[in-house]
Amino acid sequence: MLPFKIKACYLPQMKGSYSIKAVLPALVPEMQEAYKKLESVQNGSDAMQAFARLCEIEDEKERIKLRNALLEYCKLDTLAMVEVLRKLRKSVCE
Repeated sequence: MLPFKIKACYLPQMKGSYSIKAVLPALVPEMQEAYKKLESVQNGSDAMQAFARLCEIEDEKERIKLRNALLEYCKLDTLAMVEVLRKLRKSVCE
């Protein structure tokens, strides 16, 4: 987050934001639609609400479905950070 927060790395497409949702499409355009393709958990707010709901859901199938949606979101968030770091390293090392 720091290189973006202090504007050491900035692209106009980020529109002043250093959130992963702004940085990812600017640096890794091929992943621009990645979060929109997720089913029910597409952002941090969705993830927090889904996690809170997990303990309240009695139906096991529904709970598993929500848990899997959370895992997919977390997986994508991790991949997004890895790809951003890869782009940063590539531009610094070249």
